[in-house]
Amino acid sequence: MFSMQSLWQAIWSRISFLIDSVFKVKIWSTEQKQEHNGELEEDDCLGDSWVPFADGYQLICKQSALARWLLKDIQRLVLEPTRWWWSQWSNLQTLIQNFIPPDYPLELDREHLQLADGGIIALDWVVGPRQNLKTRRGTNITDSPPLLLVIPNPFGKLTRNIQHFCLLALGKGYYPVIFNRRGQNDCPLTTLRLQDFGEPGDLKEAVNYICFRHPSSMLFAVSEGLGSGLLLSYLGECGSSSYMTAVSCISPVFWCQEWFETRLPWFYEWSLLFYQKVNLSRYFTALGEVVSTEKLFGSNSLRELHETLHCQCENRKVSWDTYWERNEPLRDVDEVAVPVLCICSMDDPIRGPPQNTLPIELFRTNPYFLLLLTHCGGHCGFLTESPAIWSHEVTLDYFRSITEFFRTEEKKKWFTRRRSSNLTRRRRQTLQRRETAIYKDLEEEIFSWKRSYTR
Repeated sequence: MFSMQSLWQAIWSRISFLIDSVFKVKIWSTEQKQEHNGELEEDDCLGDSWVPFADGYQLICKQSALARWLLKDIQRLVLEPTRWWWSQWSNLQTLIQNFIPPDYPLELDREHLQLADGGIIALDWVVGPRQNLKTRRGTNITDSPPLLLVIPNPFGKLTRNIQHFCLLALGKGYYPVIFNRRGQNDCPLTTLRLQDFGEPGDLKEAVNYICFRHPSSMLFAVSEGLGSGLLLSYLGECGSSSYMTAVSCISPVFWCQEWFETRLPWFYEWSLLFYQKVNLSRYFTALGEVVSTEKLFGSNSLRELHETLHCQCENRKVSWDTYWERNEPLRDVDEVAVPVLCICSMDDPIRGPPQNTLPIELFRTNPYFLLLLTHCGGHCGFLTESPAIWSHEVTLDYFRSITEFFRTEEKKKWFTRRRSSNLTRRRRQTLQRRETAIYKDLEEEIFSWKRSYTR
């Protein structure tokens, strides 16, 4: 007798064939995933930094005080079983989170910030919808709630993923603010140039303004997809002067020149290309003064459009390789001095295969970078059975854990100094030098949080 299960298997095999022919993306079965995971675990580049968990995700990081602290919290997180069609088809999660409108549009309070060169960017402070928020708890009891700087993708689209994250963060006491580049999301274009892919100058001025307006608030940052390129560039260029407490990148793309040179599956390629052309058409006349609009709007790939717009301007012509030497997100990665959590999926159809697109060695050797890698989740998907999105819950829990870590270590440092001071006052002058030296060594051994998570 033909069972219902056999019927569904037959239907799914046919759907899988059609999906594969449309997106040209391999759909992994459970056995294929296990085989692929085994190949990754045997890779020498992972070494001892690959820490597996039973709940469907792995942590790759360098052993440090911060990593040991985060492990306690991360092991509490449960990645709930996803629906079978989400785990089998990463494109479904990607389409839902990036192409479908949100359930509740955000209520925004916009500020326009004029930059040093006369350009204008927009900062959208998220203020609602209040009627859909639960009772705010935790950080909202203070007069200075933590700020959350949100950097969307470089195409200017506020996706369902970003809007749901902002709403969740607002409900948990954060004050989200969305960074909008020049000429995007109805931000006026007042200069004859757009922001380069990884040029952090505009973001620097935005961060300085935010910190000036809220000097007593902690600042966190989160980025989505290709938007992580701008955030990583900013962290590398600013180093320890970035003003940020911690950063999270959801589905980041690390090697962006290679990403532009490798065409996406045709549906994603043409969707992003069309969306950009529609946005740029608003400035057709202005852009015609510096670029060939015929070539720009006749582009057949994301690389061709980006190269025409940023490398072939009349007032600035550079080669493709030279452009990326100045804009590659990881160009100054050794200067990053802020904890960065990267949440990635092995079946991300936008980023590509993990063995070719994830800098595993970076996470294994750099104590500031941590990689949380799941088996399924698509690009900025990570949908589960519950309404909450797993990557959003992880990010906010990570920010809370980082805050507790810093506070705990600061208390240790204060206690050590106070104890050392009290003891030295009781000692005679002849023993003071020796006691001071002893407790100085003890203090350095216990903690200085600026160095602790890099040990």
